[in-house]
Amino acid sequence: MSAIAIRNLDHVVIRASDLDRSLAFYCEVLGCTEERRVDRIGLVQLRAGSCMIDLVDAKDNPPEGARNMDHFAVRLESFDEAAIRAFLAEHGIASDEAKSRYGAEGDGPSIYVEDPDGNTVELKGPPY
Repeated sequence: MSAIAIRNLDHVVIRASDLDRSLAFYCEVLGCTEERRVDRIGLVQLRAGSCMIDLVDAKDNPPEGARNMDHFAVRLESFDEAAIRAFLAEHGIASDEAKSRYGAEGDGPSIYVEDPDGNTVELKGPPY
């Protein structure tokens, strides 16, 4: 059995060029609801069913020319940090130590990795 078993998509983080316009689209058109804000980093987290769509104000984030998707997160069935990191290392994938991050189900452990095209993928564990 693999150390990584995906349960579902947890969230997607999008860099918004116009935060108000994006909020109107995701809330008024798609029916998302605002769940929380972290003003110090220009983040607005929207509830999208059981998942989340996070909008980050592009003016406050990485340099010009950066992709408009910051990362996406997959929720894992379980989270054994040592087993996950060993499994990733076996496949030549670098990873840092797990940190607690907020996701669709609340705070829980997560590890960031990159796919072969340089997209950031967050491996998200169950909430504490």
